[in-house]
Amino acid sequence: MLLRAYQAIHISGCGGSLIMCLLTIFLGFFSVLLFCAFCSRRRKGGEPPLIKGWIPFLGKALEFRKNSQQFLSQLQQEHGDVFTVLIAGRYITFIMNPFLYPSVIKHGKQLDFHTFSDSAASRAFGYPPVQSGLFPGMSDNIQRSYTLLQGPALDPLTFSMMGKLQQVLRCSFLSSEESGSDGDWQEAELYEFCKCIMFQTTFNTLYGHSANLRLDQLRKDFEKFDAIFPLLMARVPIALLGKTKEIHEKLIRFFYPQRMAEWRAPCKFIQTRMELFQQYKTLQDGDKAAHHFAMLWAAVGNTIPAAFWCLYHLISCPEALEAVRAEIINVVGEKNVKLIFEENITITRQQLEQMVYLESSINESLRLSSVSMNIRVVQEDFCLHLDAQHSINLRKDDIVALYPQSTHLDPEIYDQPQRFRFDRFVEDGKEKTDFYKGGQKVRYYRMPFGSGATQCPGRFFAMNELKQFVCVTLLMCEMQLPENQQEAMLDNSRAGLGIMPPVNQITFKYRTKKPGQHEEGGMN
Repeated sequence: MLLRAYQAIHISGCGGSLIMCLLTIFLGFFSVLLFCAFCSRRRKGGEPPLIKGWIPFLGKALEFRKNSQQFLSQLQQEHGDVFTVLIAGRYITFIMNPFLYPSVIKHGKQLDFHTFSDSAASRAFGYPPVQSGLFPGMSDNIQRSYTLLQGPALDPLTFSMMGKLQQVLRCSFLSSEESGSDGDWQEAELYEFCKCIMFQTTFNTLYGHSANLRLDQLRKDFEKFDAIFPLLMARVPIALLGKTKEIHEKLIRFFYPQRMAEWRAPCKFIQTRMELFQQYKTLQDGDKAAHHFAMLWAAVGNTIPAAFWCLYHLISCPEALEAVRAEIINVVGEKNVKLIFEENITITRQQLEQMVYLESSINESLRLSSVSMNIRVVQEDFCLHLDAQHSINLRKDDIVALYPQSTHLDPEIYDQPQRFRFDRFVEDGKEKTDFYKGGQKVRYYRMPFGSGATQCPGRFFAMNELKQFVCVTLLMCEMQLPENQQEAMLDNSRAGLGIMPPVNQITFKYRTKKPGQHEEGGMN
């Protein structure tokens, strides 16, 4: 009896202690919430509506990450075209009306992008901020180097990439060892197909060749890092992200100057950057390598998913596929179509510019897959005049964001905005540039590469890459999607970072398309 009584008292005491412990934790957590609620930011006069959520620091980050377009559209319906949201510790003022974009894009001094971009990139890739004052003139020199990715400077890059695209496609997918007997249908995962071709081709075009390069391993490590990249941009310390720090360091070592010096035939753009970094003695070898790794990410991080969506939408629409293929053949010529299986052919930048349906198809794919944010950081407290009827007070260090996807999917601007229409941006045989909302012309109707002075400096090279990829693939391959396969869906977890990859796997069939072959079967 005494033993049972002792056990009962002991158990009761343990239960009471547990209850007290849980109560203490609850009260502590509740106290923190009350403190945050009391001390957190409150809306002042003249400021946009403020949406903070109930979770300190995170705010509405989870809702934004789940489906940014749906989340922001709902807030727009509730609060109007301009509102401020707490997302992962940053107060972001969203401008949802495209007619209000010009006041932000043209407002330079008090709304800055470069400081934010420099800080975010240096933190994610691991090099010291360019604008820290330690490297005088570097920022301007880097910006000048981007002229090597546009205009006539694109011609040697176009020539180089054309050859490498054909070589990679032949060796990796169309050789007898890879594809079995000539002309047989092969099956592959479409995104993996695009990654394999675009990663190797882009790397060799920019950085050159070496017998010791292990690009397959580089791509695997790159994909592991890229999967965590959204968390790095959300300012999660890399030390908290498992093996990401180890993978990052491995990627950096790949680009050490001593190693890059052994690579043959890097393009002029990369050579210029190598020479530029060598001028700064305070820039360590690891810092130089981090810059080069950052450039690789910039070159393929969005281009690879863009290549997927371009090819996916074309294969999904037989009318588009045949129209674009016919245009390519018409510009390139039947002779080159026959030669492409025997030797490398050349498609010039000028020829690519003639392909209006190809460009429209790519632009349409980008419209449907781009979930970027055009960001500016407020440099001081001030009043931003949006138009004659609208002005808002902004606070220093807040972010002002344009959200182009809301424009890209606006049914007033685009008829059936969720549908892929390959000729949407063609009118009378030329590029269509006139789009309207409520009877008023929309200036910024398509913005996959940003806006104003902050547009992606590599956008011309990227568009060239995509055009070449589609040209070579359509000339060399016949492709189909299996019946009853789920449609490709966007991976919204990367919202705000550019072109979304697919969240689900897409299988497709392909075979060599030589002139005169497979004419009876056609495309199913």
